[in-house]
Parts: sequence; C-alpha cells; structure tokens
Amino acid sequence: MLVWKDKYSVGVELIDEQHKKLFEIGNRAHELLKNDFYVDKYDKIVEIIQELCEYTEFHFKAEEGYMLKIGSKQYETQKVEHDAFIKKINSVNLDKIDNDQQKSIEDLLAFVFNWIIDHILQKDKLINEK
Repeated sequence: MLVWKDKYSVGVELIDEQHKKLFEIGNRAHELLKNDFYVDKYDKIVEIIQELCEYTEFHFKAEEGYMLKIGSKQYETQKVEHDAFIKKINSVNLDKIDNDQQKSIEDLLAFVFNWIIDHILQKDKLINEK
C-alpha cells in the first residue's frame, strides 16, 4: 500500500495532487489483491489497468507541459521515462492475467509502486531545475 508522505511532494500543487491520484489507483489494486470476496478478479484488474493507463497519460502530459512551460532541463529525460512506462502498462498481457490473477496483480503492483516512488523521488524532484 502506498501512503503519501511529505517527502514525495515536488512543490507543485497540480503535480502533487496528480501523484496522489496515482497512489489512489495503485491502492485500489492493492485492496483487490487482498480481497478474497472476488473469486474472479479479471474484470476489476482490467478496469484498474485501463484507469492507470488513462490517468498516467493525462498526468504525464500535464507534467511535461509544466516542464516545457518553465524550461525544465529534465523534460527530455522525463519524456523518455514516461513513454516507457506507458508502453509497459499498455503491453500487459490480458490473457496471462486471466490465467494467474493473483500473481498478475502482485507483479503489476510491484512494478507500479516501485516505478512511481523511484520516479517521484529521483526524477520529479528535479522538475524545477532550469
């Protein structure tokens, strides 16, 4: 589970709020992982993946737009990383998810949580550098 901490703030309210939304989406996947109510979680997993894809694309465009606006020297590096993340999420094999739903959620969570935290702390913290 992801818990927002002050150390994740990049000092730009719009970006911080969007990061919190990414945490929320990831935490819904975490809750689904722990939830034994659903025997078949496939539809919920696909729903979360779709929302994650849509929201990250929205967020990355906003973040990149901000970087261009302020003349951040981090733009090119960020753009490459953002595109790679989107490509990875879009390449999730839905058939594989259906065959092993628990493992698929665990793998997705590990990737998303690690990427988000690392990216915020190592890259997004540098956004305001010119």
